[in-house]
Amino acid sequence: MTEPSADCRSDRHLWVENLAPDTRVSGCYLVKSKKLSTTRNGNPFLSLTLADKTGDLPAKVWDRAEILSDLFHEGDVIEIAGKTDTYQGQIQLTVFTLHPFTERPDPDLFVETSPFDIPGMMRSLRTVLNQVRDIHLKALIDLFWKDRRFMNLFRKAPAAKNFHHGYLGGLLEHTLSVCRLAAQVSDHYPALNKDLLITAAFLHDVGKTREFSWGMNIDYTDEGRLVGHIVLGVAILDEKLGSLKYFPDELAIRLRHLILSHHGQYDFGSPKEPKFLEAFALHLLDDLDAKINGLHRFMERDRQEGPWTDFNRMFRKFFLKSPVPGTRETEEKRETEINRQGMLFSPNA
Repeated sequence: MTEPSADCRSDRHLWVENLAPDTRVSGCYLVKSKKLSTTRNGNPFLSLTLADKTGDLPAKVWDRAEILSDLFHEGDVIEIAGKTDTYQGQIQLTVFTLHPFTERPDPDLFVETSPFDIPGMMRSLRTVLNQVRDIHLKALIDLFWKDRRFMNLFRKAPAAKNFHHGYLGGLLEHTLSVCRLAAQVSDHYPALNKDLLITAAFLHDVGKTREFSWGMNIDYTDEGRLVGHIVLGVAILDEKLGSLKYFPDELAIRLRHLILSHHGQYDFGSPKEPKFLEAFALHLLDDLDAKINGLHRFMERDRQEGPWTDFNRMFRKFFLKSPVPGTRETEEKRETEINRQGMLFSPNA
């Protein structure tokens, strides 16, 4: 087998997040999107979104666009040579040459994974789930946990294609976070049924194990596009409930509603809107965790100069990304002052 070129190995790769304007670029990148268009003069050109695990980069191919377009598809890895410039304040790549990368790509270049340790997250999730005391809910959780095929998918799956936790292990990371929030919020609000809320937090996105496919790229399965993770989640829940002979019907209905309503609004793809306390809480916690993760990633990867991000189309606004001034220094001074006062008023002073 022919060895891949040095620029297609992770130790020599030019990462997207590090690219600056007026930089010559050569190496391997994943094609996330491809569109063949024409200029006002009728000349064909290619618009690409190229990516590695650190981010995406818009790119244009102006020469031989139609010929080159036939050489590759979305989801392929291509070797390119080009140069970056800026367009409307953003870095863009002009591709001079490209050809398909025919060897096995190095997954370390393209497959983004959760920044947190997978086995550690699994242990932490089990610790939160152990707080559930209801015998029926505990039995349901155990059925899922002992299903090796399901749990293998669950620990690897992304939570989304783009916005939040859109990387391998993202579903586990998101689920753990929502479960932790559920435990804390139910302690703060005694009116919430803690066992039900934690169980629903664990199960609310299980349909994503069948909604997405993943490898070099995250995409929707046919089942994911046609049915969606919410309906798939209820189907997966019902499969497990069928094995629990004495599971209360009322509790099963509540769990189905929690999954069906966790997106909160019909406009956001929710078949039902929340209709009891735990359903409202689950929707809010899921939304909070998704938005904080997604916005943090958006700000981290933003290439706009200055304290403000580029315009965010999802939220239709700019975001202030500069750190809060003086917070770290103020906190350090406060701790120093507390320690100094502690020494002054120590019985041994």
